[in-house]
Amino acid sequence: MRHTTLSCYIDGLFGYAMVLTRNPAEAADLVQETYVRALKAMLSLRPSSNVKSWLFTILRNIWLNQLRHKRSAPQIVELDAHESIADVAIEPSKDPHAQYVSKVEQEKVRNAIQQLPEEFREIIILREYEELSYQEIAAMLRCPAGTVMSRLGRARSRLRALLSANEQSFQGNERWKAKRYSQET
Repeated sequence: MRHTTLSCYIDGLFGYAMVLTRNPAEAADLVQETYVRALKAMLSLRPSSNVKSWLFTILRNIWLNQLRHKRSAPQIVELDAHESIADVAIEPSKDPHAQYVSKVEQEKVRNAIQQLPEEFREIIILREYEELSYQEIAAMLRCPAGTVMSRLGRARSRLRALLSANEQSFQGNERWKAKRYSQET
């Protein structure tokens, strides 16, 4: 296996690491450590192995180990934790309004996913964004495929409810603004 085979998964790994850590610097460190460990263990990987699933499993195991370590270590509060990573590549073929609407919708979905409990966030990202199979996710999470399917169903249901509630809240706010504007004029 060549190093280029491993590098094609870097964006997906970073996205998954962002879901787990919610911090760009920690996510980048997780991805880097994943690649360091993968390169060391690459010779022991069987040719028939699923490289993507293997990398995601390494990343998750590193994160779990770090989490265990953090729980036993003293807490440090980070003051500047709000950095935006929502930069979207601009496609010149789309009209500006469509690009804006697409970006707003993506941001709404990202925000809703971040509101989900960790077990649901993780499973949504692995299935919907990384397109791992139920079996691959089950192997990563060390649980039956049926558990993966039921968690995914509950995660989708919660996500749907969050997006619906956010949309209703937005529409109610817009009606209030329109009513207030009409009273002022």
